[in-house]
Amino acid sequence: MREIVLDTETTGFEPETGDRIVEIGAVELWNHMPTGQTFHEYINPERPMPPEAFAVHGLGDDFLRDKPKFAAIGPKFVEFVSDAKLVIHNAAFDMKFLNHELGRLGYSPMPMDRAIDTVLMARRKFPGAPASLDALCRRFGIDNSARTLHGALLDSQILAEVYLELIGGRQPDFGLGAEPAPPARAARQAVEEAVAWRPRPRPVPLPPRITEEEVAAHERFVAGLGDAALWRR
Repeated sequence: MREIVLDTETTGFEPETGDRIVEIGAVELWNHMPTGQTFHEYINPERPMPPEAFAVHGLGDDFLRDKPKFAAIGPKFVEFVSDAKLVIHNAAFDMKFLNHELGRLGYSPMPMDRAIDTVLMARRKFPGAPASLDALCRRFGIDNSARTLHGALLDSQILAEVYLELIGGRQPDFGLGAEPAPPARAARQAVEEAVAWRPRPRPVPLPPRITEEEVAAHERFVAGLGDAALWRR
């Protein structure tokens, strides 16, 4: 099962009023295991970066000016996520922006039921407790000390750890009923071969280790048990 844990950073809160995505970060999971495959792009929002957004993300106009526009990276993003489930913290926000940007390029919107919202998961699992990413890192003992500013790739990597804790801990199941990711097929084949191995008869039997004296002693012992002994039946 392929899942994409992703995060976006934006110029504000409403794409309908002109706010745009300035960064996308995503990491790939296969059967709840990180594969090492990531997607990360800074994006020129084609509008000034508001001071309040700069304070949160640390991304200013000078930095973003020479970055690609969403029209240039959109097809690569669509190819990377493909038809995978999307794991997002506060999914409604990111999906709103992603669908707005993709719609500008003529893509069909991604349905909301494709997204797994880790905020809702956390609220169901810990009613009344804080459900922010930082709060969940504290709860699960996940190191987020590098998170001094919001960054899409770092946040998606941290969110992947949080998500695995929310679904039951970072020990994944073996996924024996699922198709393995291509890099894991050789390892999966080795495991299957090991499981399928069965002992075979030795081509040459081992020589007996019992001595003639021990055989004779055993026969005398059995003889002393009488005709009703189990060994005589």
